[in-house]
Amino acid sequence: MKLSPRHSAPVLAVAALAVALAACDKPAGKDEAKPAAAEPGKPADGKGIPGLPTEKQQVSYMIGMDMARSLEPVKEEIDADTVAKAMKDALAGKKLLLDDKQAGEIREAFAQKVQAQRIAKMMADAKKNVEEGRRFLEANAKKPGVVTTASGLQYQVLTQGNGPKPKPTDTVRAHYKGSFLDGKTFESSYDRGEPATFPLGQLMPGWQEGIALMPVGSKYRFWIPSNLAYGEQGAGPIGPNQTLVFEIELLDIANTGAR
Repeated sequence: MKLSPRHSAPVLAVAALAVALAACDKPAGKDEAKPAAAEPGKPADGKGIPGLPTEKQQVSYMIGMDMARSLEPVKEEIDADTVAKAMKDALAGKKLLLDDKQAGEIREAFAQKVQAQRIAKMMADAKKNVEEGRRFLEANAKKPGVVTTASGLQYQVLTQGNGPKPKPTDTVRAHYKGSFLDGKTFESSYDRGEPATFPLGQLMPGWQEGIALMPVGSKYRFWIPSNLAYGEQGAGPIGPNQTLVFEIELLDIANTGAR
């Protein structure tokens, strides 16, 4: 099962730009013709962009966009005008308001502050999510067709197949959709247009237990408590202690011939 990565660190956008600029410094091969560079102040492609008629303005705006996106996680902690002033002063070679030692001390203190805020938020979210999941599962267990196992896993049969059930050592092929309790989808093999293949023994405990209950050709809905999913750490878009909902369609046991 694939998951989206977390937000990149704020420095990545600047680092990516540096890599791109470094690549531009490579000498062209003997048979490589260098593309003609646009003159400063001239449209990059002869057409221009509304509000950004020159190449210089387009490149500058692109850099600003990348920086803003990378700073999104801490946008409430910064002043954009002061950021712009520091950039202007540094690029103009002016005397800066901070020396390297002061900047380093501020950087370290700010990093500690942001880390403390993230930990506090994670702890608050973990407490909220575990209580929300507990209330949901208690109510869900009373609904018709919902089965609760000894571990706390809940499932409902949507389509019952008649094929073999996989063993813990098997590799299975399945379509699936993962969502939160509010119905928002965070991952779907259907959206990617192809099923996933994975060793059953390497999946989260809730998947291992649940898929082992399914004959090939079945489609089940599972409600997976956080302790059988990603626990207190979460993963990607999944927060700490979140109860997850999966619809899983077991298509095949990929290593059937080795059974």
